[in-house]
Amino acid sequence: MAKSWDVEIEIVEQNGLCPNGHRVGERFLAGRKTPAGICMGAFASLLPYITTLKFGGSFPWEQHEGEGTFCCPDHKNITVYRLRRVERAT
Repeated sequence: MAKSWDVEIEIVEQNGLCPNGHRVGERFLAGRKTPAGICMGAFASLLPYITTLKFGGSFPWEQHEGEGTFCCPDHKNITVYRLRRVERAT
């Protein structure tokens, strides 16, 4: 079985008010299960990037390997998420 990691999701910036109440500084962990408390729209838009990081991939446009910064799909209330690959807790 291929090695996999967990992915930490952190809200790092907002422009507007998230209708689901997310705030800068909130953190979630995408491990073997979906993270409790994150809104479905954000999670759905982040899932392809989470999957990439979970299985060792990176994004060539990012400065740091194993990280990525992405926005939720709400163009009127933009929430910016930083994804970071982390060692899986045992």
